Amino acid sequence: MGEDSPAYKPTDYILLDCGAPSSSNSVSEDGRKWATDERSKFSTFNSESASFVSKASRQDHSVTRVPYMTARIFREKFTYSFPVSAGLKFLRFCFYPVQYSGFDATTSFFSVTANDHLLLNNFSAYLTLSAVDGQPPSLSKEFMVPCFGTEKLTVTFSPSPNSLAFVNSIEVVSIPKNIKIPFDIPDATAFETVYRLNVGGATVANVHDTGMFRTWHDDSPYILGAALGTVPSQFNVTIKYSQDTPAYKAPAVVYTTSRTMGRDPYINMNYNLTWNFDIDGGFNYLLRLHFCETELQSGGKGIPVYKDYVLLIPSEGSSKQTLWLAFHPSEEAKFPDAILNGLEIFKLNKSNGSLAVPNLESSSILASLKPENKQPKKGKKLLMKIVIGVSLGCTVTVSLSLLLSLILWRKNRCSYYRRKSMERRKASPLPDQLYKCFTLAEIQAATNNFDHAFVIGRGGFGNVYKGIKCEVAIKRLKSQSQQGAREFWTEIQLLSQLRYVNLVSLIGYCNDNNEKILVYEYMTNGTLRDHLYNTEKAPLTWKQRLEICIGAAHGLDYLHSGAVHRVIHRDIKSTNILLDEDYVAKVSDFGLSKMSQISTTNDPIRTVVKGTFRYMDPEYYRRQQLTEKSDVYSFGVVLFEVLFARPVVDSKLEYSQISLANWARKCIGNESIDESIDSFLKGKISLNCLRTYVKIAENCIRENGCERPSMNDVARRREFALQLQEIENVEQVCQVSDGAQSQEIT
Repeated sequence: MGEDSPAYKPTDYILLDCGAPSSSNSVSEDGRKWATDERSKFSTFNSESASFVSKASRQDHSVTRVPYMTARIFREKFTYSFPVSAGLKFLRFCFYPVQYSGFDATTSFFSVTANDHLLLNNFSAYLTLSAVDGQPPSLSKEFMVPCFGTEKLTVTFSPSPNSLAFVNSIEVVSIPKNIKIPFDIPDATAFETVYRLNVGGATVANVHDTGMFRTWHDDSPYILGAALGTVPSQFNVTIKYSQDTPAYKAPAVVYTTSRTMGRDPYINMNYNLTWNFDIDGGFNYLLRLHFCETELQSGGKGIPVYKDYVLLIPSEGSSKQTLWLAFHPSEEAKFPDAILNGLEIFKLNKSNGSLAVPNLESSSILASLKPENKQPKKGKKLLMKIVIGVSLGCTVTVSLSLLLSLILWRKNRCSYYRRKSMERRKASPLPDQLYKCFTLAEIQAATNNFDHAFVIGRGGFGNVYKGIKCEVAIKRLKSQSQQGAREFWTEIQLLSQLRYVNLVSLIGYCNDNNEKILVYEYMTNGTLRDHLYNTEKAPLTWKQRLEICIGAAHGLDYLHSGAVHRVIHRDIKSTNILLDEDYVAKVSDFGLSKMSQISTTNDPIRTVVKGTFRYMDPEYYRRQQLTEKSDVYSFGVVLFEVLFARPVVDSKLEYSQISLANWARKCIGNESIDESIDSFLKGKISLNCLRTYVKIAENCIRENGCERPSMNDVARRREFALQLQEIENVEQVCQVSDGAQSQEIT
């Protein structure tokens, strides 16, 4: 809770319940009293001829009677004029686009201006709501309009041709005169509130704001990927407002709730906490980030601060674009974590004073509506990312290092995949500082001129050598391999954008004298397959196998949903899962991987079929459509390979057993799975653990990709299986201990 600090009391505070009769008792459920606009001093003299009032035909459970159930409908241009003091004003509109008596609000298109600022243009409240799944049937729009050099705020509604305009309520609230607008933003700038979030907490209603009646929404719908962070529980926290951050900046409840990355520094340094937001292109945006360190473990003293950033979002037609806000700990952080308490995103008007954009498209709606102005086609989507490194220390100052990187990916194929001209010039398409570019002489020295004694692996790409003087793995492309050359650049480009504990790290490369060579971190324990069959290595314990599967699943989950763009590996197999000295699994070999610019998970990518036989998703093979579920299928095959410790294809076996996936399905159907598992594991796996393991593996190899789980689900179920096994182990230890004590007493 915050210290006693007087809430801001607005000098201008006007609530107008439009269309309500003057005799009505317009008090909303939050206790605020609304004036009606019948013969109002705020409306023009022609109000009776230019407009009429009507009542909504139905009341949805999500809307309140005041101010949503009545509306003023405009036949022609109509102006409200509000006397106000000088300064910025919050201007809010409520729209409930349903059927009214004598008026269908779903067919309404109109424009709104305020003090010469175009706020809405040919706007349809119904289309705006329909374009977003799960949106409630009412809509609120909030703007900040400057009223400098004038003592009035004029708001004009203009119906589009052959249409009517409407509004359910208008709200005018003054903003503190000493509010700080950062940078060189002109006083005449108007803003639209795009997002206002209480990060890590529930929605904060307007009456619980600090005087300006702002609503702070829950941030969880905007979290991207599997990394949701953690929401610390804070009790009896005192927020100490200051002159730099007065109470009206944000209510105490915003500063006492937060979302952090978690307490595991190792995971935090290899992951991002990411939100994504749909925004309009072609505008500047003001991002206000609210912070307050309250955890005693990191020296938090409860003093709130905020940081402002202005970002230009380029225009690409008239389409919506996506803003990514990704948090990552600073490398120098004493506590490797990232925290955010609140977030506000404001759109700034263009040089012509406009904040307006065309309506969002909704194909099913547009087919039945006929507005006067044609809607433009949706442009190609752009993706942006703001990566913010947060350094949390013992001081009250939150140190931020802001890295703004604009990453534009077109839906058509990215240009950096087109390497032919570069390869002819033998030029590297990568920044010089990204990876070390080794000379061929350095590689020859590290491998004793490619001495076969140092070969540690062989594959379709070529041989893999272990470095002599330093522990690195050196993969040499077979000469004259055009496919290998493409995969060479693909792997470098992908790994340059991926950093995660369960992905192999690329150190450098060589593109010298017709040689193409990749240099990786060395994996002491080789591949997963090296420890399963046809080997002299000691067999892995069941716990080790579970932990390796969990690690690999986390790596794939990061590719699918934790990275900036989803990546589909396309060649998951036991030889592409490497093990370091601690048997930590790392996914490797990204030469066949596909990066998708489609933001929706599981949208298919049409591509030539590539991969490894018997690991390959049969649905992908039939349809030539690649999705994350193709990786899930391949990983399911690996799970049975780990359990059975046998090759995926073994032609020496009888026909029904040649294919591991088919044999696994048959064993499950016959309830004989325990008879086919690795003999080393028999009697060492708890029944509950085995059932859980087999069930998730079976789901992974379902014929229909839609029926397969996500990699996040696979990882969680693998972790659950490990817990079941550990519980069984503890119970066995306890039984042995109890038995020993009984013998001692006897």
